Amino acid sequence: MKKEPIGKLISNLQRQNQKYLARELAPYGIGSGGQHNFLKLILGQPGITQDQMTNEMKFDKATTARSVKHLEHLGYIERRTDPKDRRSSLLYPTAKTLEFAPVFQAIMDELNRKLSANLTEEEADLLVTLLQKISINSGEL
Repeated sequence: MKKEPIGKLISNLQRQNQKYLARELAPYGIGSGGQHNFLKLILGQPGITQDQMTNEMKFDKATTARSVKHLEHLGYIERRTDPKDRRSSLLYPTAKTLEFAPVFQAIMDELNRKLSANLTEEEADLLVTLLQKISINSGEL
C-alpha cells in the first residue's frame, strides 16, 4: 500500500471537516473561517481577548477580527472593556450561546464519532496523541 503524504491526508480531513461543520452550523448562522473554533474557545475561556485568541488559534488578526465581529453581530458573544487595559476588550459568551452550547457540543461530538467510527478506543487515543505531536511540529514550519 502506497503511503499518502501526511499533509495531503490532513488537508483532506480539514476540507471534509469544514464541509460537515458548515452544513450543520449553517442553521445557526455560524459559517466558515473557523468561527466555530472561536466560539468554542470563548465558551471554554470566558473573558479571553482577541489577541489571546489569535495567538492560541494560530489565525491571523484579520481572521480573528472578522469572526469575532460576525459572532458578536449574531448575538453569540459580547465585548466588555478590560478594566486593566481600557484599550482591550474581553470576550464573553451571551445567554444565547450558553443555551446553544449543548447543541453545539452535540454537533462537535457527532463529528468526532463519525471521524473515529472505524477506530478502536485505543486507536482513537493514539491518533489524538500523534496529531498533537504533529501539531507541535507544524508550529516550527
